[in-house]
Amino acid sequence: MYRKSILLKVAAFALTFIAAPAAYAQTTIGQEGQVLTTAVPVLLVAPDSRSAALGEAGVALSPDANSPFWNPAKLGFVPNDLSVSFSYSPWLRNITDDMSLNYLSGYKKINETSAISVSLMYFDLGDIQFIDEDRNPIQDFNPKEYAVSVAYGQALSEYLSLGIGARFIHSNLAGDVNVSGSNTEAQPGNTASVDVGVYYNRDLNQQINMALGANISNIGGKIAYSESTAKSFLPTNLKLGTAIKYNLDAFNSLTFLLDANKLLVPSPAADPDQSVIAGIFTSFGDAEGGASEEFKEVNFNTGLEYWYNNLFAARAGYFYENEEKGGRQFFSMGLGLRYQKFGVDAAYLIPNDKNNPLAETIRFSIGLNLD
Repeated sequence: MYRKSILLKVAAFALTFIAAPAAYAQTTIGQEGQVLTTAVPVLLVAPDSRSAALGEAGVALSPDANSPFWNPAKLGFVPNDLSVSFSYSPWLRNITDDMSLNYLSGYKKINETSAISVSLMYFDLGDIQFIDEDRNPIQDFNPKEYAVSVAYGQALSEYLSLGIGARFIHSNLAGDVNVSGSNTEAQPGNTASVDVGVYYNRDLNQQINMALGANISNIGGKIAYSESTAKSFLPTNLKLGTAIKYNLDAFNSLTFLLDANKLLVPSPAADPDQSVIAGIFTSFGDAEGGASEEFKEVNFNTGLEYWYNNLFAARAGYFYENEEKGGRQFFSMGLGLRYQKFGVDAAYLIPNDKNNPLAETIRFSIGLNLD
């Protein structure tokens, strides 16, 4: 098994070097001081293959078992009585062979206008070996993060629904390692968060359906990895998007998706000790570069999904992040198959630059739908 050796340093103990594999898996380095950083950044990664193939767009995508991650309000319009999905992605597979992202999600209808869901995201960072400054082994460790979520969605009318979700987050990046001769001791981080979403879906005519979605996710307490280090914000995120479906004929359809995302956390130059709620409100105007820099903090996701007779799907998408704010820019593609109660999806990621650690990232999803 691949082993990563990390030199422990008191000045940058738990979060900076052990969280680095997770953070770098989701962003490349932009201009120093301008990239927004948070704890547990994996909470923003598309866990399922369908949205991953659509440039990670999904806030207004038609409801399925993975809807609670993107927008809990979509649970008000889920099509089946019961649906379950499991997704798996080997992470950074061009660099290591023991990291993976796993996601299990499912919902159950309560009645015709509401449903409840439960999901689990599990991020395995593989094995690492701690060594001291003299390169003597301290211990082996398997860092991991997971989030357990419940969500509820209720349709308020034929077209509109609201949803809310709650999440427990556990981030264990260094265990209980202590550096000899220092007062710095790592500890797992635990916190909780909530999501709030709204979803609107309406047929404009016999051929065109338009959906709009909005979701604020990961509104929760800060997290720390030792008693002596400052607490970090969760990746509170505002997502707005639309999905426009065009029925070509009785068997063929095309859906165009466009999402915009903005982290609702303070800019690097802002006060890091402010409250979570204060950070959400100030995040719209605290960038040193003013409005132009605030706009650079918005990521865009776009995708196109083709369905034939609700049996076969082909997908393509693009993810854009400003170079000064991380620079993630990649194409995505994928396929989907449905047969009776079962479904299979796959996604493949193609970064713009060849040396990107996300190159050749793949995701697989399997699902079961029951009426």
